Amino acid sequence: MEERFDDSRILLCEDDENLGMLLREYLEAKNFKVDLCIDGQEGYDAFQENQYDLCILDVMMPRMDGFTLASKIREINVNVPFMFLTAKTLRDDVKAGFELGADDYITKPFSMEEVVFRIEAILRRVRGQKSREAIVYTLGKFTFDSQKQTLSINDKTEKLTTKESDLLKLLCNKMNELMPRDYALRAIWIDDNYFNARSMDVYITKLRKHLKADPNVEILNVHGKGYKLVIAEEEK
Repeated sequence: MEERFDDSRILLCEDDENLGMLLREYLEAKNFKVDLCIDGQEGYDAFQENQYDLCILDVMMPRMDGFTLASKIREINVNVPFMFLTAKTLRDDVKAGFELGADDYITKPFSMEEVVFRIEAILRRVRGQKSREAIVYTLGKFTFDSQKQTLSINDKTEKLTTKESDLLKLLCNKMNELMPRDYALRAIWIDDNYFNARSMDVYITKLRKHLKADPNVEILNVHGKGYKLVIAEEEK
């Protein structure tokens, strides 16, 4: 059965209006939802207001170039995939694009059909990664359901707030590893400013209170770097 991506929304930033409209029409004919922006600043504003499954960014754009836009997008969302669409073929430019975390780099002129194939390959990979993410986690004696936002131990179940749940899920996905502060701030609070950092510290304190019923479950401070969710083995 053919995999469908009808629910996928794409941010397309292309300053060549004719090419942009042609590509948007072709992608919409393939059942993608596409927002077309004709410069980098317009693309950045759109990204701040909407949720996208993929971003396609031209490199040479007025007001904000594609590389700068990609960097700003990464500050807001560390996971959204993006690809560059450009006439620049120099090795250093391609290298710079991939160093920013690009999933693909397509040079002009290009085949519309090839662009669709590459988009589908990226979305298929991302969808596969999401399907492998756990929904229910076992934390010592606790059971954490990230979908229902509940934390249970014995016969007691607590309902977590959305931010508590999101933060605990990030910690769980990096269990026994460092979770960098700036990573969590950008993933949940979007901005890693002082006030959001203080807010995250408050939520860490709340999570510690929720988890104190099992002394083998602990959120450690890693000074100047972040936090680590540690699950110790029970002594036999």
